[in-house]
Amino acid sequence: MKSTVLYKGKAKNVHSTSDENILRLEYLNQATALNGKKKDEIEGKAPLNNQITSLIFSDLKKRGIENHWLEMISDTEQLVEKVTIIPLEVVLRNVATGSFTKRLGIEEGTILPKPIIEFYFKDDALDDPFINDDHIAFLAIATDEELAFIRNQTLKINTALIDIFSQLDVTLVDFKLEFGKNVAGKIILSDEITPDTCRLWDKQTGQSLDKDIYRKDLGEIVPVYQEILTRLKERGE
Repeated sequence: MKSTVLYKGKAKNVHSTSDENILRLEYLNQATALNGKKKDEIEGKAPLNNQITSLIFSDLKKRGIENHWLEMISDTEQLVEKVTIIPLEVVLRNVATGSFTKRLGIEEGTILPKPIIEFYFKDDALDDPFINDDHIAFLAIATDEELAFIRNQTLKINTALIDIFSQLDVTLVDFKLEFGKNVAGKIILSDEITPDTCRLWDKQTGQSLDKDIYRKDLGEIVPVYQEILTRLKERGE
């Protein structure tokens, strides 16, 4: 398959294919935190995130949530629909933790009465700053209608993911999404959904089953990510 590296990221590389409307994502073993300030190569991470995203995105498609995922083609690679990524990180919080508790003085683990959506400007050089609707309009990142659509889709995805992870006996604490515009100009879910982009707590033990293990130096992440993948596969059997 003819291929050119179009983009080298912290967790994935993006390659062209012989079809101009299809890209090949190559997952990397690299783990990063603190916006790339902490970085390590972790053998076995790439195939786990590739498989987890593939299973979740496939499930979301069956639930009517359009996304860029097409198929997994190797342990570390998948084909996706070509999109132009909207430079917006969309964070949805169901439970208070992380920066949310520090900014607002909320007790760790507080269940929020309704999901809270936050937006961050996707720009590593600026450390992905928190922004609001007015900033988004000023920066011409999205129109009011597009932003309303992104909000609505994020809430739908939250409902779907809560159901998926509940079946794994896991609490979906919060997560980050990215959206892109396909060649037809339609906004669809893009990037990945993995323990890199979600906070996941075991419902029985409260143990983190996500990248917080790496962020906080609590142990090895590969066994934790493998646990999520195992539960996803068992759910499908």
